[in-house]
Amino acid sequence: MKYAAVREDFPYRLDSCVWEITLRCCFHCAYCGSRGGEARENELSTEECLDVVRQLDELGCRRVNLIGGEVFMRRDWAVIAGALTSCGIKTCIITNGFSMTPAIIDELKRVRIESVAVSVDGVAEVHDAYRQKGSFERAMLAIRALTGAGIPVSVISALRADNAPRLPEFFEVLKTLPIFAWQLQACSPMGNADQNRIDVKFDAGFVIRFVKSIENAAPFYVGAADNIGYFTPEELDGGIRGTKNAVFTGCGAGLTGIGIDSVGNVRGCESMYDERFNEGNLRSRSLAELWYDPNAFAYNRRFDESMLTGKCAKCAYGPICAGGCRSYNWFTTGALYENPLCARREED
Repeated sequence: MKYAAVREDFPYRLDSCVWEITLRCCFHCAYCGSRGGEARENELSTEECLDVVRQLDELGCRRVNLIGGEVFMRRDWAVIAGALTSCGIKTCIITNGFSMTPAIIDELKRVRIESVAVSVDGVAEVHDAYRQKGSFERAMLAIRALTGAGIPVSVISALRADNAPRLPEFFEVLKTLPIFAWQLQACSPMGNADQNRIDVKFDAGFVIRFVKSIENAAPFYVGAADNIGYFTPEELDGGIRGTKNAVFTGCGAGLTGIGIDSVGNVRGCESMYDERFNEGNLRSRSLAELWYDPNAFAYNRRFDESMLTGKCAKCAYGPICAGGCRSYNWFTTGALYENPLCARREED
């Protein structure tokens, strides 16, 4: 298969990829958007995965997040991760931390993983409620083992109606851990969350104000993910998005990032878990062909402010944030260009 190198004349440059290398998982979480548990039939082979690595490298991709399922339940995960880092691609692994072992930690160090993100939803009773008893303690042990081995660790929390109000309580727990970052993201009503009718609604304004309130007290960076926002006074003051002056400037799906699933389907974002957003499959088309296809990722590449609907159509910041997170919008309202979780108040 012949690949195309980076095209300097092309307006979009691939910067990052979220790659689900298996759907196999030791949990069947009640809110899992991808319904992780069993591996898909005919997941990409080791050889095919190494070919994907070569294609990502040729397109100039600089960062890859490996996800599952549970990454460590795929036997060749270290081969794939090592191939990425050998190309100079910064690689992070997102895990539930349940099955962490000294052997896995040794492999993480050997393949020079940049960091590991552990998913923790809140204090023990909150975290264990949707997973299994004892999973919170296992996650805490994994964090301490990883950081003790010199591997940078962050925590990711998926917010719902039950855990968002308890963020201050969870913060007191996290302050005792040597992590470098805590990311807060909205749990999307897709997959198991939709099937189990999990209440995912929460006060986004409260979350953003909370993040701002602990900015100087937290011994690690705390930030809101792209599906929580936008342009509130707290965000405009800086610190919510990573750097002092950063603000959300629109969904990057198909503009700077892509998602790849375990059987090779490519979409603009791995959270856009709906077949209608698949741009093609790597078993039939190369990544370069898909990326440079003039008709690909049209929902973002052809966006203009006239597509905004609802309150977003009337908001002065609508053309900048472009209506927020495409995935969250789609799974909550069925509309791509209006965000029901926007924390910006009309008086702001």
